[in-house]
This record gives sequence, C-alpha cells and structure tokens, in this order.
Amino acid sequence: MERGIGAGARRPRRGRGALYAALAALVVALTVLLWTAVGPGGAVPPGTPDTDADAAGAPAGAQRPSGRDALVDNPLYRTGRLSPLPCPTSPLDVEDPGSVERFLDTLADCLDYAWQAQFAKAELPYRPPSRVFWEEPGTSPCRDYPSEAGAFYCRTSTSIYIGTEDVVRKWKGEPNGVVYASLLAHEYAHHVQGESGLLEYYHRRRGDEEDRGAQNAWTRRAELQANCLAGVFLGSIRVSYGLTSEDADLMLEDAEATADRPGGPEADRTHGSARNSRTWLRHGFEEQTPGACNTWAAGTDLVS
Repeated sequence: MERGIGAGARRPRRGRGALYAALAALVVALTVLLWTAVGPGGAVPPGTPDTDADAAGAPAGAQRPSGRDALVDNPLYRTGRLSPLPCPTSPLDVEDPGSVERFLDTLADCLDYAWQAQFAKAELPYRPPSRVFWEEPGTSPCRDYPSEAGAFYCRTSTSIYIGTEDVVRKWKGEPNGVVYASLLAHEYAHHVQGESGLLEYYHRRRGDEEDRGAQNAWTRRAELQANCLAGVFLGSIRVSYGLTSEDADLMLEDAEATADRPGGPEADRTHGSARNSRTWLRHGFEEQTPGACNTWAAGTDLVS
C-alpha cells in the first residue's frame, strides 16, 4: 500500500461492464431511497465533503469521517454484510497474460459493485479505483514497476497496479485463480480504506512516529485490516464464484506464506505474523461484514 496516479505500461481504466453498471445504479439508488426514508441511524461524521457524491450513490454533501473515528468508529463498520451481485469469473489460463487480465478485470467489476453499494449504505461518497495492468515497465506516483510484490495500490492515483505476468511468476505459476483473486481483493481493500477516510489519519499518525518499530505497528494494523476486508468480499461471493473448501484452504495458506517471516528483523515486520494474517482473512471470510475488520481496536497480540 502506498500514499501515492500515473501512466501505466498499458491503460488505467475503470470497469464498465454494462450489466454491472446498470444493476449497480439501480440497487444504489434504491438503497439511498430507503435510507432517506427511514434515516441512517446517526449523523454523518465530520470530514471532507464530496461535491459529486450524488453520482457515487451518497447524498449531496456527504462527508468522509476524519481523525481517530475514521479508524475505530467508521460508518462502514455498521453496514452489515456485503451483498454483491452473482460473480462468476472468466476462465483463467495463467500462461496467457490476456487471460489473467480478463480474469482480474471481471473480478474487479464485482468489487466495484459490492463496495459501492456498501458505501451507499454508510452514506459515504465512493469512487471505484482505476486499474493498470502492466506487462512492460512503467511508473506511478508511488513507485516504478515491476515491483517485487507484483501488485500494489497507489492512493495518489487511486489506482490498482497489477503485473499480469509478474503475479503468476511470483506465485510460481499457480493455476488456481483464488490466490490472484485474494491478491486483488487485498489491494482493493486499501482503496476501501482510503475512500472511507481511514488512510489519511493512519498515514499522519504513522508519520508522527520516529521509531521504525512503532511505524511498523501502525502498518501491520492497516495490512491486516486489508486482509480481513479481502476476506469479507471473497466470503460474500463464495457461492457464485464457486469457491470450494480446497480453494479456501489454499487462500488461507497463501495468507500465511505472504506474512512476515518468523524471526525476521523488526524493520521488515509490516504485514503481521502468519497466524494473524490467516486469522484476519478467515474472520472476514466467515463474517462477511466490514465491522469484523476493526484491527485498530484489536489487542496487540492480534496485530503482531
């Protein structure tokens, strides 16, 4: 995850599936109408107004929360379970970068719909991220790519960057698409954090810390929350995606494999232990609600 929108080797873009767009607009409109009639159950917390919020499914003048409330008492936590459209994926051939891109693009359409509808429940403004699929080196405002991670989120450009060959290479040609779906959902979760107002306060507080260990303690909470939010989405589509118990096991094993190395130096401890990485992903997968992912209020043993 980076603070820092930039030119990609291919094209930044947003998902524009006609079916998803039409259904998303209808459901978001109905959600807003319902909330307007019965009331949201509380005032929108103070923050920065979004003058184009109507187009994103939130009331005009809707504001993102700010300060510590954005972390521990975010309106998104009170929105209940995700309710995505059916999300069958496209066929995946990991040896064909075009197939990898189509697979991820289809899944990103589902992510756009699911999270935009969830933000409408919270009466928060929301704009989906752009997508940059790279095959050649390029640059973003956050970093150059290829990157060691194979994918990253850049808040400055509100874009997700993914190397369609690099991620397959990093995962040693794994043919099961669930590992790439989990990766995409994790990077998308960082966008969710940004759109909810959470990242601004997190970055400020992390920047106030002079000690590297203290900085990393903040980073681990952010990364483990992204794990959990990824699990929330994947759990919500498990039926329409066709996730099996074997898929879920692989997803959790992958969470352990991408966690901090046991006994590694403190300077490298930014993603949490294997146990906690698995725990938060599984918790989100089972609960399917953002409210399950408040790592900011969790004890230190759960975010170590």
